[in-house]
Amino acid sequence: SLCRVYKKTSGNESIALYLGKRDFVDHVESVDVVDGVIKVDPAELDGRKVWVYLACAFRYGSDDLDVIGLSFRKDIWVKRVQIYPVVGTKPANTPMQEALLKKCGDQGHPFTFTIDTNLPCSVGLQPAPEDAGKSCGVDYEVKAYIAKEADDPDEKISKKDTCRLIIRKIQFAPGKVGAGPKADISKNFMMSDKPVHLEASIEKELYFHGDPIPVNVKINNETTKVVKKIKITVEQTTEVLLYQSDKYSKTVFTEEFSKITKPYTFTVIPLLSNNKEKRGLAVDGRLKDEDTNLASTTIIRPGMDKGMQGIMVSYKIKVNLLVSSGGLLGGLTAHCRAIHLPPSPHVSA
Repeated sequence: SLCRVYKKTSGNESIALYLGKRDFVDHVESVDVVDGVIKVDPAELDGRKVWVYLACAFRYGSDDLDVIGLSFRKDIWVKRVQIYPVVGTKPANTPMQEALLKKCGDQGHPFTFTIDTNLPCSVGLQPAPEDAGKSCGVDYEVKAYIAKEADDPDEKISKKDTCRLIIRKIQFAPGKVGAGPKADISKNFMMSDKPVHLEASIEKELYFHGDPIPVNVKINNETTKVVKKIKITVEQTTEVLLYQSDKYSKTVFTEEFSKITKPYTFTVIPLLSNNKEKRGLAVDGRLKDEDTNLASTTIIRPGMDKGMQGIMVSYKIKVNLLVSSGGLLGGLTAHCRAIHLPPSPHVSA
């Protein structure tokens, strides 16, 4: 039995799209199969066929802005199959499809898509509170439609002949976690012949949302100056690759620690809930009426085309010392991964 079924019916009620889930996991070497069912009532087809496609697209503008044939959406990858009338042989039904077919009855027709492993995960840029429509980003869409041909540019397909559901391709966190990064820096101050040495590290390279990230700091102060504050910042770096080369960083966590006692271990927890007002922040793909998290770090395997990723995301930690003279000692930049681990909604940062 299914706990929940996602269903979307066309305006003319001739077709209905059924999915058992909307999150599909990228296991790095393979991606979960997208399996669903289309219910078809042939009475109103009038000789036309029923098709279903799965598309990965980069959206850089709302549908409302599409004018004079100019689209603000670029398809990265598309696959489509004919559902009705049935052609060729079909693969064996998955357990999910068997459960969905019980709800659809004799009018149900299963479909299956395999997502390429080199495609990006679902990610979007957080809109401003006053922005309307879909946000800029990479999304996946399953769409069933009625048409004479699969993809005829001269054939206009009415909205009442279509039904669609947005799905998410989410990143799986590898079970083997590497050691965390470490960085150090030394700085000499005026009127002092000895330096202040700063070293910072984290224990592992992967943390999940909500988990505390302990940042270990070592200070070797051979000067007469006093360390007044330690400031720790977590930055998200986003690189938009498709429509232009645009790279920028946004702070997702910052805190100053003035009470400094040994050992120097400070806890940081970067969360999207504390950054809701930051426009352009990269977040994991968002489904309607559902919350999301900070975007996962983009994993690039050897030989993968970065241009296919649409948006690339990474994170770094900075530790700065504020000394008594007002001089700022900084320079630690430690990278840490952010990866989505299903089935829980936790994402590392």
